[in-house]
Amino acid sequence: MRAGGLVILPTETVYGLAADAADARAVARVFEAKGRPSFNPLIAHVADLAAAERVVVLDGRASALAARSWPGPLTIVAPYRAGVSELARAGLDTVAVRVPSHPLARAVLEGFGGAIAAPSANRSGRPSPTRFADAVEETGAAAAVALDGGPCAVGLESTVVALLDGPPRLLRPGAVTRGELEAVLGPLAEADADKGRSPGRLALHYAPDAPVRLGATVAQPGEVLIGFGPGFGPDLNLSLTGDLREAAANLFAHLRAADRRRPAGIAVGPVPAEGLGEAINDRLRRAAGYVG
Repeated sequence: MRAGGLVILPTETVYGLAADAADARAVARVFEAKGRPSFNPLIAHVADLAAAERVVVLDGRASALAARSWPGPLTIVAPYRAGVSELARAGLDTVAVRVPSHPLARAVLEGFGGAIAAPSANRSGRPSPTRFADAVEETGAAAAVALDGGPCAVGLESTVVALLDGPPRLLRPGAVTRGELEAVLGPLAEADADKGRSPGRLALHYAPDAPVRLGATVAQPGEVLIGFGPGFGPDLNLSLTGDLREAAANLFAHLRAADRRRPAGIAVGPVPAEGLGEAINDRLRRAAGYVG
């Protein structure tokens, strides 16, 4: 990364395609490899809270939230300070920053010393890779090094919350749930005012090649069915026991597995919307091409 190369890097959320966040040329290679629009900002991954404070200005709310959730699947959008290229910031005066918990990611960050831009290691708009082989299949040709950290434990991209002037805003739901955020921050405002400051907000995102149909109870002719809970069979069931954390960890891998069958469509059974289900349903709506 110091030489401008890209690295496939495991995190607890998804595999990332990592580059020196301060190196605009390296960041441009990430955008090129992913086919990602340059107006979509990247998350700066750092080793610890002290490193985050070199990149952004954290107020008391941010410090309290970081103390509770870092290292972990939480991203904070805060005013920019230094160390991240304008391209990685998409020209914004803010940066999305987080401290991952995966041991390999932490070892790389501690050795590297600076901020690392690491969007998901898939082609833009595709399901995020949560398995090493999927990451290599998607963007391995662009990477100088690929690190195998096993299956991602969380399986969904991080929660993103904006802590700027005014009330806190949930920009992207994730494993740190709305309730957990509100326990620290109080009520959350609508995201619309700051939604462009977060990745993962496109209406069509995380999408397989086959069209996705939500709220299904049975598969239509030519469809593959992804179920949730004991009312569905064991084939491509997000969680036979109805465990939302297991469902999150399986979501993208199951979308990819269904897509490999070359179906006419992918039908997905209902998933409860509470807690982590909010994030799962957000990804499913975007995979289906709409946000309700």
